[in-house]
Amino acid sequence: MNARCCSALCFFLLVEVSVVLGDLLGPRNVTLETLNTHYVLQWDWSQQMAVNSTVTFTAQYLAQYKARKPAHKQDWKTVCVNVTEHHCDFSNAGLHYFGMFLLRVQANTPQQSSSWVQIEFCPDKHADLGPPSSVKLNSVKEDLEIIISDPLSSKNQSMNELVQKMYYLIQYWKKSDSSQQAEVLRTESNVVTLSKLDRLTQYCVRVQSRCEFYNKSSVFSDVHCTQTGGETPYLQIFVFLLSLLICFLVVLLLSFCLYKIIKSIFYPSIQLPVYIKERWSCSSDMLLNPESESISEHLGISSVEKQDPVAAVIDVRISQDTGNHSRHGSGDSGVYSTEEDSCHTHITHTDVQIENMFKTKTGHREETHDGMHELCV
Repeated sequence: MNARCCSALCFFLLVEVSVVLGDLLGPRNVTLETLNTHYVLQWDWSQQMAVNSTVTFTAQYLAQYKARKPAHKQDWKTVCVNVTEHHCDFSNAGLHYFGMFLLRVQANTPQQSSSWVQIEFCPDKHADLGPPSSVKLNSVKEDLEIIISDPLSSKNQSMNELVQKMYYLIQYWKKSDSSQQAEVLRTESNVVTLSKLDRLTQYCVRVQSRCEFYNKSSVFSDVHCTQTGGETPYLQIFVFLLSLLICFLVVLLLSFCLYKIIKSIFYPSIQLPVYIKERWSCSSDMLLNPESESISEHLGISSVEKQDPVAAVIDVRISQDTGNHSRHGSGDSGVYSTEEDSCHTHITHTDVQIENMFKTKTGHREETHDGMHELCV
């Protein structure tokens, strides 16, 4: 009885341990991301069976014809060993483009390893084809020249040497139109000239790589746009010259407005009163030439003396008296003495008048001089 209980207990313990430990789950959703000869193996994995352990992955490949050999004779090539990422790059593993291979991946912990998960891979059939490596546009008169560079492998080798019957599909359209209205051109050449286009018009181009053997097609390249050539129409020349003229007039107007503003700020239009200008003028004359007052006085006196009316009256009186004397001298001698006395009396009266006029003139001149001096002061 005791022996049966012990054996049953051991059996249940072994079952419980196998359930708890179990086998390590392998990667799931194993796929390949490819472009030309770039191959990246990717997978997913759940951590529910290794919560407290670090999980790494190992990836290998084998030529498919070697898979027919016994397992111990199969020569698997390891590409990634104990990596923590969920991907492995096979681009530089030496997979021939026309070969057929088996790729596999395994999850590992310090205590366990999962089962291998493998897929078949034929690059020529399964690898995606990439777009042209570059597309250039050149305007040649009214035509467009398209220069297409082949897609490149991971070793910078032209994919045209690997892909069978590869060609290009060119789409081109006016920039003002939609790409859905594009014209399509198929070519196997790397240099193509688009003719019968509108001159002086913007055209856009994009190119796609294609392969007929496995019906492969790449995504389109980036869109490139350029303008066709041709003679410039007279209307565009006129519009250009008119725009230049308008710009010149606008600049000229702005310069004139700026000049008026500066002038109004630094040179205001407010005029000084007349009496301030006169006083400023007299003060400036005195500061520049202190002797100008005396010189002006002498000049004024000299000019007045030269044009003195008293002297003119004296000259007139003398000439009249001389005439009268000559006339009376030729007459009767008995009357001469009487007329001579009257003439003497007349001359004396005249002298008194001349003296009074001279005094009046001198006083007027002094008053004028004093007035000018007060005005300047």
